[in-house]
Amino acid sequence: MFDRLIDRCCKLIEMITVACLAAMVVLVLANVILRYAFNSGITVAEELSRWLFVWTTFLGSVVALRAHGHLGTEFLVGRLGPVGKRLCLALGYVLMLFVCWLIFEGALAQTRLNWKVSAPSSGASLAWFYSAGLVFAVAAAVILLNELYRLLSGRLRDEDLIIIKENEDQA
Repeated sequence: MFDRLIDRCCKLIEMITVACLAAMVVLVLANVILRYAFNSGITVAEELSRWLFVWTTFLGSVVALRAHGHLGTEFLVGRLGPVGKRLCLALGYVLMLFVCWLIFEGALAQTRLNWKVSAPSSGASLAWFYSAGLVFAVAAAVILLNELYRLLSGRLRDEDLIIIKENEDQA
């Protein structure tokens, strides 16, 4: 049941990511056309595009984490037995959760620090820019905790113990 909820949230995140990407393309294209054809431009387009790019990157990383779409290698882990693979996967999840904590802590500090700082062209709070790290860290931690629970409760099959993709064709 919790897996379905996470899958639905990831579908929503995918739609948000697509909307961010589309908005970014429209902003940049409109700005290019306006600059070259009419010698003008949209003042906030560059700043907003940068913000959308950051949000797209962080949100896309959440979806890729859920889909096990990140590239890696199984050089060592592929040679281990099921118990070794389980131990390595559990250690990997714990280390990734630690990294999520570090990202959360750093993003929270930056968000608090920049809460009253305004962006140069839009005037929006820079906290919105840095909060992408907060959203990523929380979403990734939820996914990782669910995966760790599935591993520790024995709900993962032996063939699911290697979660990386060897090459881009498999991703």
